[in-house]
Amino acid sequence: MKDKIHPRYYEDAKVTCHCGNTFTTGATTPELKIEICSKCHPLYTGKQRIVDTMGRVERFKNRYNLKD
Repeated sequence: MKDKIHPRYYEDAKVTCHCGNTFTTGATTPELKIEICSKCHPLYTGKQRIVDTMGRVERFKNRYNLKD
């Protein structure tokens, strides 16, 4: 293998989520900022967030008579 072609590996890289959760992991950068993590991801929390654009969700619910 060639020398000096691989990036430096940080075994204790700090990861900061938008929700405020922080943890350490291995990465090629010393600090990572992410938007979503396992503490705030809907798959892991069971909470679903729907971003409604111009009433599309409401129109869909009305069309198929769905209740909240």
